[in-house]
Amino acid sequence: MSQHDAVEVITAKRDRQQLTDSQIDWVIDAYTRGDVADEQMAALAMAVLLNGMNRREIGRWTAAMIASGERMDFSVLSRPTADKHSTGGVGDKVTLPLAPLVAACGVAVPQLSGRGLGHTGGTLDKLEAIPGWRAGLSNAEMLAQLDDVGAVVCAAGSGLAPADKKLYALRDVTGTVESIPLIASSIMSKKIAEGTGALVLDVKVGSGAFMKDLGAARELASTMVELGTDAGLTTVALLTDMATPLGLTAGNALEVRESVEVLAGGGPADVVELTLALAREMLAAAGTTGVDPADKLADGSAMDSWRRMIAAQGGDPEAALPTARETQVVTADADGVLTRLDALAVGRCAWLLGAGRARKEDPVQAAAGVELHAKPGDAVTAGQSLLTLHTDEADRFERALSSLAGAFDVAPAGTAYTPTPVVLDRISAP
Repeated sequence: MSQHDAVEVITAKRDRQQLTDSQIDWVIDAYTRGDVADEQMAALAMAVLLNGMNRREIGRWTAAMIASGERMDFSVLSRPTADKHSTGGVGDKVTLPLAPLVAACGVAVPQLSGRGLGHTGGTLDKLEAIPGWRAGLSNAEMLAQLDDVGAVVCAAGSGLAPADKKLYALRDVTGTVESIPLIASSIMSKKIAEGTGALVLDVKVGSGAFMKDLGAARELASTMVELGTDAGLTTVALLTDMATPLGLTAGNALEVRESVEVLAGGGPADVVELTLALAREMLAAAGTTGVDPADKLADGSAMDSWRRMIAAQGGDPEAALPTARETQVVTADADGVLTRLDALAVGRCAWLLGAGRARKEDPVQAAAGVELHAKPGDAVTAGQSLLTLHTDEADRFERALSSLAGAFDVAPAGTAYTPTPVVLDRISAP
């Protein structure tokens, strides 16, 4: 590999030049090994945030991050594989019903998930609300479970894209998280290294999402679809609404309970709609046709998959989920129509109640969170319960309640309300 130095690479991007393949290969490898210092990589990340990268640069950057670690191989499995990645939102529990549902349709789902940070909940935190369930599996355990059950949701091992793990932590503390090239390469390096055969991306748009507007979300989705396609991975993205929380719960055990309702053939309409939309995309991307996932929810086979998936990782699918020691109700102050319920405010409220964390090492409360009793478009009456706040520590209520100031609007009865579709757009390779 040709030799470069960090200052040369930083100044090239600072001066709006395209980085060469060899510069990118060198800097990612040298940073992973510790030969490029954090402050140098921080300067480069800021230069990328300000000046961007083209498709070739982003593709090479992603490949270099993949090359920093191991690659998994699911070709030994008897069935095709498909995975889903969500960019994160409030009440987004879709992975929980989706993985066993797709498995029940004959496609294996290797879902490497993360923990929550800030107002977005983490899938592993949710599942850890189930007594006994464990997130950490070896590669051999993961393969065995995929072969047997067809679905696994677990923590990504440290061997996948270690360059990304190091760079992600650095971006978090240097104001460089928002760079689309860096977000896209971070997500896709892990997903391509994971070795899945097909990938469906759920890119959230709105106040409770990382991407607040449709244009930025579309750019991120297109960039990730291009990266997947260029790497030979069948990749599709759905842009989905996150102006309002998904479903009627935000918080770990609360969301598990709602996910089980979906698997039982019930649950909120928006969660069911998005779960089925993503399942259909995953099946199509994996080349599996002629199976309607709605039938698998109706006949109980998705629930069977769920029970086996949870039990395989030490969890008791029949165990009672934890419930909060303290609750407080937020009521409507007027009659009318609920026209807005801000996802970010609800996510922050759940976080302040103890459902999320401010730093990676913080513990979370399994039972904390927010339950919604109305969604935009619903008629409400003065004094009616809109939300129930759940926590184990009553002294958390004051800050949590203050985070809901201005979070919802009630318009006079009869006001027309036009619902936002759950799926806003679909992006696939040209």
